[in-house]
Amino acid sequence: MAKTRVLVEFGMGTSLRRQDYTEAAVRALKDALWHNSINMAELFDFPKSAMIIDAKIGVAEPDKVDVQTLLDVFPYGQANVSVEEGGLNIAAPHRDGHTVIANAAIIVSFDMEPAA
Repeated sequence: MAKTRVLVEFGMGTSLRRQDYTEAAVRALKDALWHNSINMAELFDFPKSAMIIDAKIGVAEPDKVDVQTLLDVFPYGQANVSVEEGGLNIAAPHRDGHTVIANAAIIVSFDMEPAA
């Protein structure tokens, strides 16, 4: 396979009060996906199912993210999600808890033959 990267997009999401790492990560993914119209498949005349999507999520507590919920965000393509330490927890001064900030990077690739 000649996996060729064609697009990288970034997003950010938050959980302001519930300290829900999965929700913040979902919002970061959606921010990256819907920030721009991603029509790479059409540009290369591939079916959308041929998109290879590698998503990296950064949150302060990666073990609190439900990866299957993140995979369900993608409407098509072959998605892979990894969650690692990153993002931010911001203390809430007038209540218990903190705001969760998640960052997302989405890398879209296709299996392409090198140009001859």
